[in-house]
Amino acid sequence: MARSRSARAHDEVLDAALKPFAQRGIDATSMDAIARASGVSKATIYKHWPDKDALCLEVLSRAHGRVEPSAAGSGDVRADLIAVLSREPPARDAALRMKMMPHLMAYAARNPAFGRAWRACVFDPPREELARAIRRGIAAGQLPATVNVEVATALLFGPMIYGHMLNRMNCPAPAALPETVVDAFLRASAPVDRRNS
Repeated sequence: MARSRSARAHDEVLDAALKPFAQRGIDATSMDAIARASGVSKATIYKHWPDKDALCLEVLSRAHGRVEPSAAGSGDVRADLIAVLSREPPARDAALRMKMMPHLMAYAARNPAFGRAWRACVFDPPREELARAIRRGIAAGQLPATVNVEVATALLFGPMIYGHMLNRMNCPAPAALPETVVDAFLRASAPVDRRNS
């Protein structure tokens, strides 16, 4: 089935907007510039997004692949945790994401509401997926009921952020980091008698 003209215009704007945002920053990128880059009129752009911040947030969500469904949900807590932590954003946008990050952090610092929305669309989904996987593991008896979900999520997610920071500095992250982190967490979470067995 052919996609509607409106849907095509929506995607064309999202595809075109990432590059100027990454190269010039959010403040320096006008809706006029995005209209020129995408070939979509500014009036049409405003039919899809109320303002530049809303457009930028959807661009970020798309660039990080948050529109794709999660692979987690197998019923095996180890497999589910590894699936969430192993997830990488689309490789095609990697260079532009890296260029955009300094602009994005500065813009979010000056615009706290945007920063909160950015966190909600990019950082919160994987954290929430981890929390759901941990709760499923507790309900299935694969994790002890004493596990603190918030602390466990931080323990699992933190090393992945560290790995991404290393990669940004051209220092390779440890090999098989998601598997290593999950296995360490599962060993630490196991009852004492199981750890010693």
